Amino acid sequence: MYGYEQTASAGHGYPHAGQQQYGHQQQGHQQYAAQQSAPPPYGHQGQHQQGQQANGQPLYPEPSSPPSLRETVRAFTNGTMTSEDFQSIFSTSKVYCPRGETPGFLALHNTQQPVIPMFTTLKELRRYAGKESRYFVITGAEVLDLLPSGYGFVLDMEGDHRVVFDAKAVEEMVDYAMRRMYG
Repeated sequence: MYGYEQTASAGHGYPHAGQQQYGHQQQGHQQYAAQQSAPPPYGHQGQHQQGQQANGQPLYPEPSSPPSLRETVRAFTNGTMTSEDFQSIFSTSKVYCPRGETPGFLALHNTQQPVIPMFTTLKELRRYAGKESRYFVITGAEVLDLLPSGYGFVLDMEGDHRVVFDAKAVEEMVDYAMRRMYG
């Protein structure tokens, strides 16, 4: 059955100590195999399939994909997401950053504190900087690692759900990430 032999006593094709198994099936195994019912055809469900609870819910549900960074910013700015949840998603998400002629962040200095514009999608970046703008993509964790001291950042500057993190907020985000990583 299914490419390997099963024994009635062992269930995994290996004889128990003292048993001998040669190229033929044992009498007990033949009776056991005849009593087993074949699995339902692919795509048909039985009353209680393996991998499901009695109530029909899967034991191991399909993992859902995490929300996009854009959805995360929206939830965070609406107050429906905690800062810890936001930071967990932000740290693994792609962030689009406009760049100039030399590699590195572009900073805005015409604000109270210098901030670096960043975007949750390429579409948001293009809306701010134009179709031909140069950019690079990094993760939120890399943003926290590479951001110069004393700088904040703004996500989706031209978007409906803009969020600004000043330099103090960035320091708190870095501290939180370090505590999570190193305890």
